[in-house]
Amino acid sequence: MTTYIMLMNWTEQGAKNVRDSPKRLDAARKQLGDMGGSFKAFYLTMGEYDMVAVVEAPDDAVLARFALMLAANGNLKSRTLKAFPEFAYREIISSLG
Repeated sequence: MTTYIMLMNWTEQGAKNVRDSPKRLDAARKQLGDMGGSFKAFYLTMGEYDMVAVVEAPDDAVLARFALMLAANGNLKSRTLKAFPEFAYREIISSLG
């Protein structure tokens, strides 16, 4: 499984309907699960982003499809970062020679 960090902000529509956000999170969690992925952590944040999620998916295409499905609902905008765990980081760095 590949790990991704999703940085999210509510759109005007999402903020207007913020009370429904926990239900939308539950639906997103199920949707990603049905696609073979999972949420590892979810945070409401203060600062540049409203929410941050750490998720896993089988591959980039699955996560791209998931992010597009979320965006199509019109409640949030997201930025997705592919994350390399420490062991992969060490392998990448050591391969530099």
